[in-house]
Amino acid sequence: MIVVSDLSGTLTTGSPILGLVDWVRHHQSRLRAEAYMASIMPSYFLAKYGVINFQKWASRLMLSCLPLMKDATPHKVQQMAEWAVETQLWPKRREDVLARLGQHKDQGARVYIASSIIEPTVQTFASRIGVGVVATPVEIKNGQLTVPNGLAAEKQKINMVLDRLVVERVDVAYGDTWQDIPLL
Repeated sequence: MIVVSDLSGTLTTGSPILGLVDWVRHHQSRLRAEAYMASIMPSYFLAKYGVINFQKWASRLMLSCLPLMKDATPHKVQQMAEWAVETQLWPKRREDVLARLGQHKDQGARVYIASSIIEPTVQTFASRIGVGVVATPVEIKNGQLTVPNGLAAEKQKINMVLDRLVVERVDVAYGDTWQDIPLL
């Protein structure tokens, strides 16, 4: 049995974007982090009040926040991922869904988190609960964190799951937004 769960909104209500921005604030540049937050506030209110689609807005932010990290190295990216999980994602975890995934594992299922969030952050969260990961791969080019193939969202997410696991379908899926419909 293969069980797949989304991360953001489903397993945690924390924000990986705020985790990255906060890491930049504490480890690189408070000014750069604050300027980024100020630049996104007008669109945040539009998304929060439904004037623009919240999920699409959040997806754009996942890409736009990556250049905040300067002089990226694998070590720095892992530090940021641990910071994001420790300060944002894990404290706001959804114990009810995590318990369900634990039950599936106890029954012998192969359990994975499938997420559009960048892979190092998802892997750090997944390692805490002992599950596999299918997430947005990142590359470092000239000290810049990049997403070469776009976010693993919507139809791309389920296609990545099926390809990586070499299966034709999943048995159980958890999600929380319209973007998860192809996965479900």
